[in-house]
This record gives sequence, C-alpha cells and structure tokens, in this order.
Amino acid sequence: MTRTNGPSTIGVIMKSIRAFIALTLPSQVAETLAAVSQELAPRVPDRAVKWVEPERIHLTLRFLGNTPVDRLDAIGSAIEAVAGVHNPFSLSLDRLGCFPNERRPRVIWVGLDGEVEALRRLKKDLDEALSPLGWEPEEKRFRAHLTLGRVKRHHREIELPWGTPVVPESWQVGGLHLIESQLRPAGPLYTIRHSDRLAGATG
Repeated sequence: MTRTNGPSTIGVIMKSIRAFIALTLPSQVAETLAAVSQELAPRVPDRAVKWVEPERIHLTLRFLGNTPVDRLDAIGSAIEAVAGVHNPFSLSLDRLGCFPNERRPRVIWVGLDGEVEALRRLKKDLDEALSPLGWEPEEKRFRAHLTLGRVKRHHREIELPWGTPVVPESWQVGGLHLIESQLRPAGPLYTIRHSDRLAGATG
C-alpha cells in the first residue's frame, strides 16, 4: 500500500506491508492437516467452508497488520533477541476445535499439545519485545491453534466431531518468522521477510 501524509510530507512515500509473526510447519504436519480437512469436507454443506491450503497453514504468534517497511529492521531485531533466549521445543497436533463456539462456528482449527508452556513463554516474550515498537501486548488470551478452514457467513450451523483427537503428529519448533501476506483472489501469498533460529536450533 502506498500513502502520503498530507502537505507536510510532500514527496515522501510510506510503503507498508501486511505482516505477521509465525511458526511454520514441516511438510509431514501439513500433510496430516490436509488429511483432516479432506475427512471433514464431506461432512459440511457444499462450499460452506473455505479450507486453508496445507502449505499456507501456520501458527500465528502475532498479527502486525499494515506495517511500514521502514520498521521491518527493528521488528527483525526484536525477533532475533527473543529467538536467542529460547531453546527449541516440541509441539504435537491435538484435537478438533472451533471459534467462537460449537453452536455457531466461524473458524475450524486443530489445537496443540506438547510443550505448550514453552510456546506461551515465547509468545509472551515476543509481545514484550514488540511493545516498544508500538504493538502493545494483546489483551485476549492466547490460544494456540492451526486454522483448517473458515465458515462462510451465510452458513449458520456446521456440525463436526468437535473435541475429537487427530493424528498426534509432532515436530520441533526451531525458529521464528516475519511473514508478509499479500491478499489475492486465489488466496494469500506468503513471503518470509525475516527468520531467526531459536538458541541451539539446527537445520
């Protein structure tokens, strides 16, 4: 997005990107989630849910929204500082859930198990590192999940086996990523703009 800020900044163009900070998933986890989506799809009305393509599923730690490009270096430095004081940890797929509730689900997701306390500490430290840059800690409670699909607005009732365990595929979290999201009719295009490994992570 290109914008100007009035007469006082004539000739100055501020460019922003839509960005978020997330954990990416290894291919075997994405494939397991794809299988879950394929199993669920026949249980809902045709075209009632927009399913997320497996390669686009990620674990969002912080949505930044429209972010000036000239702030990316500072955000990258914050990510580097946080990554440097956290060791790799393991997560695994848990159960099928939804937001906001089972009577009127809007987002279909899979929850997480494993070292979730380590994940919460990582999220907390990330929020604190971003605060001086203008992103205050989020007030809502962090509930880690991987979004499988979003229910379209004109569909009011979706019945799925909420709470059912999925295949407990596990993986090691080894890095943090700043990702640009470009919204397109065919689906968002994600581009990693900055990455840092957690302390001691390899590969």
